[in-house]
Amino acid sequence: MKRLLIFLAPAFIALLVFIPLIIFLSQKSGRGALQVTSIPKSKVYVNGKLVGQTPLCQCEGAQMLRVGDYTIRLVPQEGDFSPFEQKVTIYKSVMTVVDRTFGQGAFAEGLIMTLNPISDKNISQLFAITFPDKTEAFLDNSPVGTTPLDLKSVTDSDHELMFKKDGYKDKTIRVKTAKGFKLSAIVYLGINPEVATQSAVPQATSSAVVAVSKVLILNTPTGFLRVRETPSIASPEVARVNPGDTFDLVSEKEGWFEIRLNPTDGGAKTGWISSQYAKKQ
Repeated sequence: MKRLLIFLAPAFIALLVFIPLIIFLSQKSGRGALQVTSIPKSKVYVNGKLVGQTPLCQCEGAQMLRVGDYTIRLVPQEGDFSPFEQKVTIYKSVMTVVDRTFGQGAFAEGLIMTLNPISDKNISQLFAITFPDKTEAFLDNSPVGTTPLDLKSVTDSDHELMFKKDGYKDKTIRVKTAKGFKLSAIVYLGINPEVATQSAVPQATSSAVVAVSKVLILNTPTGFLRVRETPSIASPEVARVNPGDTFDLVSEKEGWFEIRLNPTDGGAKTGWISSQYAKKQ
């Protein structure tokens, strides 16, 4: 029996700090582990099938998931919160961690974290994206740029990864990198309620003249792109569109595109998408 990597995230703590730990499993299992935590408690669906409620850890034997892609859906058992849905990849003998703290609109926050095997077995890598993007990132208290963050070589050790953005609560993650793996994190920042004013929430600026007529939806971490009622991450979701789809461009504001929706995309005729995951044609 040999040892490989899995993550173990502790229960929620006030500072929302997660400490992935490396332990070892059989190389022959062809399976990986899934841990899901949330506030409040939530029902957990995997590919549409109810598998339990949070805190959930499918971490041993036949409970572990076969390597592949899965859709995780969390349905809160308390409060008037919208369900959370996320596509994740399960890697061999690695634990994927999904966490969600529910809130209204952009007050929700969360984390999806795993280790991806890479070809170079002598280095450790770290990749992180945040919602919203262009968030300041700090590794062991040293600034390392803004998200999306892609560090091609980090020391094989314990690290503290912190994200900061005006108007949002700081998020700190304790991680342990490993040679031959890229630690990947998708981080959802929640708006800081103490400064949640009109000026604190990123808003679009004045409209720009539209010089093109089409927008192509690019690949996203979730496998889809949310369409908002107004150009703000705090705005209600009116539809979802898929990578590869093309839409008429109605107008443009800083960081946002207004697109004309197809009749099958929802009740709204138009909606706003983040320009981070779209390209003008």
